[in-house]
Amino acid sequence: MTYTPTIAIAGLGSRGRHVYAKYAEVNPDKMKITALADINPEQVKEAATVFGVPEANCFNSVQELLKADKLADVLFICTPDREHYSPAIAALEKGYHLLLEKPISPNPGECVDIARLAKELRRHVIVCHVLRYTSFYTKIKEIIDSGRIGEIVTIQAIENVGYYHHAHSFVRGNWRNSTETSPMILAKCCHDMDILIWLSGRHIENVHSFGSLFYFKPEKAPEGAAMRCTDNCKAKENCPYDAEKIYISSPHTGVRAGHTDWPNNVLACPATEESLRRAIETGPYGRCVFHCDNDVVDHQVVNLEMDDKSTISLTMSAFTGTISRHVKVMGTLGEINADMDTNRIRTHVFDREPEVIDIAALSTDLSGHGGGDFRMIDGLLTLLAGGDSSLTSIDNSIESHLACFAAEYSRTHGGISVPVREVTKLYESEKKDTL
Repeated sequence: MTYTPTIAIAGLGSRGRHVYAKYAEVNPDKMKITALADINPEQVKEAATVFGVPEANCFNSVQELLKADKLADVLFICTPDREHYSPAIAALEKGYHLLLEKPISPNPGECVDIARLAKELRRHVIVCHVLRYTSFYTKIKEIIDSGRIGEIVTIQAIENVGYYHHAHSFVRGNWRNSTETSPMILAKCCHDMDILIWLSGRHIENVHSFGSLFYFKPEKAPEGAAMRCTDNCKAKENCPYDAEKIYISSPHTGVRAGHTDWPNNVLACPATEESLRRAIETGPYGRCVFHCDNDVVDHQVVNLEMDDKSTISLTMSAFTGTISRHVKVMGTLGEINADMDTNRIRTHVFDREPEVIDIAALSTDLSGHGGGDFRMIDGLLTLLAGGDSSLTSIDNSIESHLACFAAEYSRTHGGISVPVREVTKLYESEKKDTL
């Protein structure tokens, strides 16, 4: 009889319920959900009904779940950023393997602690850096490793956050305030830092960065802007960030056009025009983007010096029409230009004709981070079965997190160059200074 790994999920939000738990709906023979925890009892009840989880294995918090006997092989930790560390440590000690949402923790010392304990206890900890599992980046890595474009000298990358995504997640939403969650470069771009390190095949020595909150603040509010989008706002017509447009009327994201998944299911589930309108009128997602309690940056540039003196630059911006990533890899014998929005990779080996690869023609599933979400779960299940699938193990994820911490330290200290090996000490020193 084939063994089916058992899964406990802590945090039934957008990722925990609508991505990772969804995998079990699509592939019930591959993994079984046996325990659930969330501070919202209605979300626990809904998921328990779908997956047949007994009431005794349903909890109001991850802390309650971890007081019980071990209930699964793996615990998926999908709680808010600042609620990763303690549950991760407790779960490892209780015997769970972990699927850990990124970022590992907003504190560099805590990231290192989790990695150290996982190694001591011989537990698997998979960090949700799903981009490594996409056909798009896997193909780029394959081309680089083939040697066709020579040694890598420079990589340029752009993280197009998307104007509505930024307004939803980083102005009105859960990741708007760095003191409550994480800095933007960590919360959003540790994905990018991880993939750039992986593509380069090198290690980071030094980091420097600039960025700020440029636009989403009270002094930038247009004349006549109301505190809420539904409060007779005089600026509504020309405001692309208007909540009613994003969630209800937009042909690209609105529920009227049939969009009931993310971001709408974050406001209400099921997402209907009635439930979304009620959420906009009363909840955080209906606030004017110029009058929120946000402090994370809306644009940032990061430069990396690698251990072979090659360089990488990353630009993150809220002010883009699409949610996509672009990367240009420049080698001594050729270059790669790749656009995740179109899923096309153009390779130009110097003195030869360029070649274009259409990833859509090579992959059967480009949903969920270009197909990476479900492939990451496949990788986890392969690992549990004794196979080799450690692309996003915590050991491979620590460097990208430390680079993000270094970038944020640089940004908040005038753009100074920060050696990655020193970043944990710098943060510990600052913490002592504030005591």
